Amino acid sequence: MDDARIDFEPFVDEPVRQFIVNGVDNFNMAAFGLPIYFPANFVLRSARGEILGGLLGYIWAGWLWVNYLWVTEGERGGGHGGRLLDAAEAYARERACIGAALDTHNAAARAFYERRGFQVVGEIADYPPGHARTFLQKRFG
Repeated sequence: MDDARIDFEPFVDEPVRQFIVNGVDNFNMAAFGLPIYFPANFVLRSARGEILGGLLGYIWAGWLWVNYLWVTEGERGGGHGGRLLDAAEAYARERACIGAALDTHNAAARAFYERRGFQVVGEIADYPPGHARTFLQKRFG
């Protein structure tokens, strides 16, 4: 298409973002013959229903991928991060996953995951400068 243009859009609206994400996901599912995908999202709430944190991820190709794990500052240190991760791992095991994977820029988060059995499988140094982006995995079984 010769008249196709590229527009800079710093704040892409949700339908456009989802169209692009679905395009990549559908391509990968077809290319690898692995069409089974499960969202793996868990929300930590107060007794009044207030959101205190959560884990957002998905299961695909026999792995749990954790995109985000976060707990509000006031609730940190209470074991909630571990509980969220345990719930996601249990869900993944129910679906016969072989492991879980994630990445982090935070040294304290890296230590948290390593205490929970994750191992470093890669790192990008100085991303951001003076720090690293660390990739971790945990094999089940």
